Amino acid sequence: MKRRLQSALLYATLGTALVTALQGCVPMVVAGAGAGAMIANDRRTSGAYVDDEALEWKIKHQISSRFEDRVNVNVVSFNRVVLLAGQAPDPTTRDELSRIANGNAGVRSVVNEVVVGPISSVGSRGNDAVITSKVKARFVDLATFGVAHVKVYTEAGTVFLLGLVTRREGESATEIARTTSGVTRVVKVFEYLGESEARTMDAAGAEGRPVAPPQ
Repeated sequence: MKRRLQSALLYATLGTALVTALQGCVPMVVAGAGAGAMIANDRRTSGAYVDDEALEWKIKHQISSRFEDRVNVNVVSFNRVVLLAGQAPDPTTRDELSRIANGNAGVRSVVNEVVVGPISSVGSRGNDAVITSKVKARFVDLATFGVAHVKVYTEAGTVFLLGLVTRREGESATEIARTTSGVTRVVKVFEYLGESEARTMDAAGAEGRPVAPPQ
């Protein structure tokens, strides 16, 4: 009887531990799988991918803490090249935004496309989101290059294209964006690859890149 009770208590304890472990681990497993799937289709190294996510959050937080609602600045990082786009009240503030971004370890360069002027309206930002969706949808429909290789961001009708691409892919993406309704301008923030280099990167991605911690 005593042994049976001890066994029951042991199984209950193990069961509770297993449930607790699963509750803690499942979100990590799911997140890891999602990140791995995205990285596998990306030409960036896993370290650059994770760094880009961290840099976007960190720089946005720094700008928000420094200027609060006096600016509207979005931060897009690709392969540690940081794009700043939005509005600032004066040239001095605009220049300070570049200094903030450049002050972060790992940033290779900063492309400052912030304009001096009034902050955009909610309606304008909504329209930009629609434009971005339309450009991405046309990328998929026309299928002239791997859509995961080009990152799209729109600000005040200007479409910014970032990515590690071949000349052919960059020209195709630019033409598709340029001919999408609502687009007023296209800015390329590409890093160009040779065709053989791109094929090598894609082959490595197809095999799956392990997720690396931020550098």
